[in-house]
Order: sequence, then C-alpha cells, then structure tokens
Amino acid sequence: MRITKYTHACVRLEHEGRVLVIDPGIWSEPAALSGADAVLVTHEHADHVDVLRLAGLGVPVHAPAGAHLPRLEVTGVDVDTEFSAAGFRVRAVGGRHAPVHGDLPDCVNLGYIVYTVDETLYHPGDSLHVPQQPVETLAVPAQASWMRTAEAIDFVRAVGPRRAFAMHDGQINERGLHSVNGWLTEETDNGYRYLAPGESL
Repeated sequence: MRITKYTHACVRLEHEGRVLVIDPGIWSEPAALSGADAVLVTHEHADHVDVLRLAGLGVPVHAPAGAHLPRLEVTGVDVDTEFSAAGFRVRAVGGRHAPVHGDLPDCVNLGYIVYTVDETLYHPGDSLHVPQQPVETLAVPAQASWMRTAEAIDFVRAVGPRRAFAMHDGQINERGLHSVNGWLTEETDNGYRYLAPGESL
C-alpha cells in the first residue's frame, strides 16, 4: 500500500489501482483527491472535510453517522463497524472527538483502520483512541488545541505501531514542527518519521 501524506490531516492510500482518501479538509491539496474512488471522513470539522469539494467529486463518502455535514451525501458509519471503501477493508473505532476545553461540546469522531493483505494503517482523526487490534502504520496527530506533545508520545507508545508519521500539523510553524518531530523521534521506538505534504511511504 502506498501512503501519501497531504497538508494537515489528509492521507491518500493507493493499492492495486484503487485510491482511498482520508480527511481531505480545506487545507489539503486538490491533488490528494485526483482519481479517488472513495473518501473517509473522521468528523465534521473543516480542517478534516471540505464539504464543497467533496459534494462535487461524485465518489462515495463515508462519515460518522450523526455528523453534521450539510450539502454532502454520505454513507453513515457507526463505531466498531467493518465495511468496504474503494475495495479496502475498513474498521471504524473510537467514537468521540477529544475534549478541547472544559465543558465545550465535542462531536462524533471515528478513527479508521484500513487493511490490505500486508499492511494496516490507523488514522485516528481528532482523538487519541487506542484500538484493541494491532496496527502497522500510525498517523499520529502532531499538534492540536486539544492535546500536548506528551500525549502524542504516549499515544504512539500505547498503539505500538511498526512505524508512525505525523499528521494534523497544519497549524504549527517550522520551529514548533522541528521540536515536535524531535520529541517523537527521541521518545518513541516505533519508526517515527515526518512526511512533508506529498511525500509517501
């Protein structure tokens, strides 16, 4: 499976001629959706879903059941559901967005584990939910208003992937990104690396 990271939380998966895109938000490049066969959306926030772009794309969009996504036709997905998207086997895990602050309301958020014969990738969206099943590749949130770097480190350690790469980094400047990458590299033993937008594993 070819895994390409795009700006912020967008990840493109390619396998045997099929293309599945996760969380193409308003900051991600249009190229991420070129030739897409299906899209997975973890939750309703604009940095994870560009509703207008997806509405005109004409491919199946899977999103959490109950997500507020006006003008976008989606297939609703529930937690712990297994389904097929663009020929990939997918399992939805988690359920809620990480708390941001105090009693501010959260929203539904699903992480997606995507399987091929020789690879599993986990994209948690805006949560640090640790799935029960092992995963080989983890897309780890690098920065958010709802998390600290220590939480990202603990998340990687708890999931225990063979390799990990940063996502959710669109609001962090170069100095901050250097710091976060340094911490994740030094404090995890899971093949962590940074992928610039457009780079692939």
